[in-house]
Amino acid sequence: MRRTIVLYALALAAGALALQWLQYRFLVRAFPLEIYIALIAAAFAGLGMWAGLKLARRPPQASFEKNAAAISSLGLTLREQEVLGLLAAGRSNKEIALKLGVSPNTVKTQVASLYQKLEVQRRTQAVQKARQLAIIP
Repeated sequence: MRRTIVLYALALAAGALALQWLQYRFLVRAFPLEIYIALIAAAFAGLGMWAGLKLARRPPQASFEKNAAAISSLGLTLREQEVLGLLAAGRSNKEIALKLGVSPNTVKTQVASLYQKLEVQRRTQAVQKARQLAIIP
């Protein structure tokens, strides 16, 4: 019984292989140039994806450690550090106020205090200096 099943399975596999081979030969005769162009395009697409993944892989970033000495020498409070982080994220005073649950005037006062402590005049300067001092990532 098993022998019969195996022989039928082999016969069906051979038939399927023959049909696939005949279909391939028909396609090669009917569309020879298009098939080769498609195969070359698929090969280059695969090569491009592989090269992109290999070459554009970024190294893992080192963990960020705050510069505690700079924070204490500047006299930054925890709230000012939070505000500075939100400034770096590009938030407006109104958004910072909503996030921290304070009024926009309080945020303005804290930002002015940050400017004074960091000795800067603009948000971008404050963020840049804080990054240089390793206060924010």
